[in-house]
Amino acid sequence: MLVLAVAYARGQMFYGEVLHVSGELSARLLILALAITPLRMIFARARWPIWLQQRRRWFGVASFAYAILHTVLYLERKAEWSAILADGLLFEMWTGWLALGIFLLLALSSNDFSVRLMKRSWKKLHRFVYAATALVFLHWVYTAFDFVSALVHLLILLGLESYRLVRSRVPASANK
Repeated sequence: MLVLAVAYARGQMFYGEVLHVSGELSARLLILALAITPLRMIFARARWPIWLQQRRRWFGVASFAYAILHTVLYLERKAEWSAILADGLLFEMWTGWLALGIFLLLALSSNDFSVRLMKRSWKKLHRFVYAATALVFLHWVYTAFDFVSALVHLLILLGLESYRLVRSRVPASANK
């Protein structure tokens, strides 16, 4: 992330390039965080999905950090609140803002203290990641010059999540 920010500050990357890369990295890290459970189900005997699961929180927080960079670049470029508020009324933009708001709550509660404090409510709160993910993909599809990449990523995630849902609903004896 620091590399992107420094490259932009030095003029080695232009605004649209850094905005695109930061947004896409944020989405890819989000996909990775969500894909861990289905990957553990698919590769039940492998050790690497366990390694991923032990670091899932960090992937989510890193996704949020790239989303913040993405947002800061956008705000810096727009510079005027009137322009930002006018953009915020557009479907493609408020989907991003709402997703960011949800991710802010998730990032703030992504620590052991919050897990202990919130108990069962923590898991309920963190299920909002699915709504935020849908908003991220709507934002990506509607703001991208080429939305095919967003759709490919979405299809991969939907495939993995569908597998997880089907597999989790089948009785344990049928999974063997």
